[in-house]
Amino acid sequence: MGADIKALKIRIKSVDSTLHLTKAMQLVAASKIWRANDAMAKSRSYMDAFEKVVGNLSSSKECEKSPYLSASSSKTEKMIVIAGDRGLAGGYNANVYKLAKKFPDVEIIPIGKRANDKYSKSSEPVYAERFTADTASELARSLCEEFLDGKIGKVSIIGTKYVSAMTQEPYVKQILPIEIKEKPIKSSIIFEPDELTVLNTVIPEYVAGFISACVKESFASEVAARRMAMDSAGKNAKKMIDDLKLAYNRARQSSITKEITEIVAGNDN
Repeated sequence: MGADIKALKIRIKSVDSTLHLTKAMQLVAASKIWRANDAMAKSRSYMDAFEKVVGNLSSSKECEKSPYLSASSSKTEKMIVIAGDRGLAGGYNANVYKLAKKFPDVEIIPIGKRANDKYSKSSEPVYAERFTADTASELARSLCEEFLDGKIGKVSIIGTKYVSAMTQEPYVKQILPIEIKEKPIKSSIIFEPDELTVLNTVIPEYVAGFISACVKESFASEVAARRMAMDSAGKNAKKMIDDLKLAYNRARQSSITKEITEIVAGNDN
């Protein structure tokens, strides 16, 4: 009985330590949510404006000649996979990996420490939280050059859509060749020197903005997922502590009762 009481005390202390850890991580995630959501909202607004510009340009017949709108003959496909920098975020990373597993023949470019550990193991991973506009521009220029040279035929990206603080959904989007969702109405805007030249010039910046927006949204999703996971883990830890304390009190009461019984029996003798 004494061994059971000791084991329960150790177990309660262990779960209590876990509870403190989950609380701390929940607070850290909560402190990052506002900043992450603000960055995500700004990147969404930027891309909405950029997509309108690209839509206006693509409405020109001349722009149909752009190599960025045409499929390449190359069968090589590259895919950017955005996962988290850390774990303990519920199913966030696992959902990304599960989706990426559906594309076994692509060359993966990982963004996020966890994605790097799984797909590259580079000593210098690209962190999602620290992802900068310069990093996006450098990656976009490299991908655009390879696409124009015919080294790759398609570029896609796997990220996570921020639906709400409780819901995040992984997705796949094509980056190159550029997909025009619907044919826009002919614009009255005059582009100099001409629409095709302007379109070919802005596409690398468009791709950089697209990648950056996806990373920012994925990071906001990671933070939200971690906060919810830590909240759930904290609630489970509290319930477990309550159950363990109940078992501990019962074991302790049983031990005391047994000792009293033995003392009374000894006096009777």
